[in-house]
Amino acid sequence: MSALPSVASPRIGPTLPETLDGIRAFEDLLSQLPQADIVTRHVFHAGLYARTITIPAGVVLTGALIRRATLLVFSGHATMLTDDGAKTLRGYHVIPASAGRKQVFLAHADTELTMIFPTDARTVEEAEAEFTDEYERLLSRSGINEVTITGE
Repeated sequence: MSALPSVASPRIGPTLPETLDGIRAFEDLLSQLPQADIVTRHVFHAGLYARTITIPAGVVLTGALIRRATLLVFSGHATMLTDDGAKTLRGYHVIPASAGRKQVFLAHADTELTMIFPTDARTVEEAEAEFTDEYERLLSRSGINEVTITGE
C-alpha cells in the first residue's frame, strides 16, 4: 500500500512579542467601535471541549491569547493575520494551532471557527481559564452562550 500524498495545510504558530504588541494596539482601536453580537457555542464531550463562534461577514475580530495547543476548525472565507503574514482562507480547514498565539480575523463571508482541546473542565468558566489568561475579555463573558454537556 502506498502512502497518501502529503498536502500542505495552514498552521498557526506562536505569536511573536512584537506582533502581539501590534495586535493589542489594534484591539484597543477596535474596542472603540460598535461591537458585533457573537454567539458562542460550547460542547463538552468525551474529554474534549469545543468552542464555536460565527464571525459575520465584514466583521474584524481579535482572539484571546491562547496558552495551549488546540485544533482550529475553520469554515468560511476570511483573512487571518499571523506571524507568517495575512492568509486568506476559503472553505473548510482543520488547522493545528500552537500555544502562545493570538490572531486577527477579517470575515469576507460568515465564517465559523471551532477551537478543540482535551480537558477535564466541567464548566465553560473552567475551560476558558484553562486556555487563556484573558478569559474576562472573552465575548462569551458578555454575550450569548449555548452549552452542551453530554456527560460522556
